[in-house]
Amino acid sequence: MDENAVLEKSYKYALRIVRLYKHLCETKKEFVLSRQMLYTGTAIGEHVKGAQEAETRPDFFHEMNSGLKMASKNEYWLELLRDGEFLDNKEFNSIHNDCVELIKLLKSITKPTRRTETN
Repeated sequence: MDENAVLEKSYKYALRIVRLYKHLCETKKEFVLSRQMLYTGTAIGEHVKGAQEAETRPDFFHEMNSGLKMASKNEYWLELLRDGEFLDNKEFNSIHNDCVELIKLLKSITKPTRRTETN
């Protein structure tokens, strides 16, 4: 992977999400919420990767903003898994911190683009 921080972080995060999904399915026998978590957690990187190939500025914004939306949705599913007692606080805090970091990073990328697009 090249030296693109958001691409690298979203990829590593997706790998953590895949491992967490496997853990939840194998040890907790949880298949519904974790599937949503898997989808949104891996889609973040999918959109970030798509933004790297964007042909136009609006396309770049759309992909990055879609990644941000997925990160926000992923945070929701993680919170449900914690509150549903499928994740303990230690498990939750570890991955949630990474999710929040991605949200902040994606917001910092999309905020200047959003300002440019609305002017």
